[in-house]
Amino acid sequence: MAIETINPATGEVVESYTPHTTDQVTAKIEAAQEAFQGWRHASFAQRARLMNKQADILENEADKYGRIISLEMGKPLKDSIAEIKKCASACRYYAQNAEGFMADEAVQSGASRSLIAFEPLGVVLAVMPWNFPFWQVYRFLAPALMAGNVGLLKHASNVPQCALAIEEIVKKAGFPDNVFQTLLIGSKEVNAVIEHPHVKAVTLTGSETAGSKVAEKAGQEIKKTVLELGGSDAFIVLDDADLEQAATVAVKSRMVNTGQSCIAAKRFILIESIADAFLEKFKAKMENLKTGNPLEEDVDYGPMARKDLAEELAQQVQESVKQGAEIVLDGGHEGKDSAYFKPMILKNVKPGMPAYDEEMFGPVAAVIVVQNEAEAIKVANDSRFGLGGAVWTQDKERGLRVARQVETGAMFVNAMVASSPEMPFGGIKKSGYGRELSYLGIREFVNQKSIWVGV
Repeated sequence: MAIETINPATGEVVESYTPHTTDQVTAKIEAAQEAFQGWRHASFAQRARLMNKQADILENEADKYGRIISLEMGKPLKDSIAEIKKCASACRYYAQNAEGFMADEAVQSGASRSLIAFEPLGVVLAVMPWNFPFWQVYRFLAPALMAGNVGLLKHASNVPQCALAIEEIVKKAGFPDNVFQTLLIGSKEVNAVIEHPHVKAVTLTGSETAGSKVAEKAGQEIKKTVLELGGSDAFIVLDDADLEQAATVAVKSRMVNTGQSCIAAKRFILIESIADAFLEKFKAKMENLKTGNPLEEDVDYGPMARKDLAEELAQQVQESVKQGAEIVLDGGHEGKDSAYFKPMILKNVKPGMPAYDEEMFGPVAAVIVVQNEAEAIKVANDSRFGLGGAVWTQDKERGLRVARQVETGAMFVNAMVASSPEMPFGGIKKSGYGRELSYLGIREFVNQKSIWVGV
C-alpha cells in the first residue's frame, strides 16, 4: 500500500511513495551498523563541522523545506520556516557543546584514577510524529549524531516528504553514507526493526498507545527507550496576574500549530475573582485570528493535519457539551470533507468529560474555574499527563512556588511553554520518560561507563 502525501488544506494527493520492503529495511539497518563502525571514531571537530554545515543548509533553504511542511501537514508557512530555523539552532548548539557534554567525568574514589566515560550505543531508531515534522526529528538527530550514534527514522506516514528531505539535508551536509536513513514503513513494521540485533535503542514521540507498544517491544528486547507522549498542559492564571499579557500568550499557546502540540496550553485554570475578565480578553483575542491557506503570509492558523483528527476532536467536544460543558466561543469542525477546525472555548469543564480527562489535540480550550491557588495546583495535578505547564502571577516568587508543586517535566512562569536546545525536555506520568535536549538529552543514548584504575 502506497504512502501518500495529502495536502490537508485541499485534500489533494501531492505525492505517493512505495514503502520499503523487508529486505530493503534489513539492508538499511546493516548499512547503518557498518556506518557506525566508522562514525563512532570521528573526532568531535569533524562531527561539529558537518553539523554546522547542516545548520547552514537549514538556514539558507528554510523557505524550501518550510513549504514541504506546510503542504504535508498544514502548518502556516511562516511557522514552518521558523521550525526549520529552530532545527538549525539545535545543530549549532550540539556542534558547540557536544564535546564538553561527552567528556570524561572524573570521580573521587579509592582508585588511582576513576572516571565515567560516555560512549555511543550504535544504531538508534527514532519513531517520530507529524506535528513538528522537522523539529521533533532534529531534537534526536543533532545530539545522537554528535554523540557518535547513527540514526534510523520511521516518520509519521502522512509526512514522507519531510522524512526524505531530512535525509537529503544530512547527505548534502557531507555526513558519511548511511549515518542517517529514513525507513518508509508502516507502524506494523516497527517491531521487526526493534528486534534487529543491530538496533540498540528507540526514541518515540507520539501517543500513549504508540509509546506503550514501542516500550513493550523494546522491553522484551532489553533495549533503552525514551518516550515523549501526550500532554494536557495546565495554564494557571492567578488572581494577581497581568491579564492582558496572560490572555495574549494564552491564545498563542493554545493555537500554536493549530492546537496540535503536546505542550500547547489545553486546560486553563482560572482563579474565580479574575475568571470573567480573563475570559473576555481570551475570547476577543481568539476571535481575531485569521485562518485560510497556510501558504498565505497573513494566516494565523491552518487546517488540522488530517480530516479524521478534526472529526475526533469534534466528537470530544460534543461529548463534553453533552455532559454539561458550556460553549463560550463557538467554532468547530467545518464538515467531514474538511480538515479545518475553528477555535472553541469551553467552560464549566469537569472530571469525566473528555475536555477534562483527555488530551484535546486541536484548537479547543478547556476552562476550569477554581477558588484559590491551592485548588489550582490540585486541579493542575489532577491529570494522567505531566509534560508542561505555565503559571501567571506578578509575584515571581509565588510563581516559582507554584511551579515547584505542579507535577510536570517543565513549568514556565509568565511565559509560554516551549522547547529549546539548552533545556531538558520530557514528561512524567503518562507523558513519558527520559529527556531530550540539553546535556541530559545527549547522554540518554550513550553507555555511561565506569572506569576504575587500581592503586
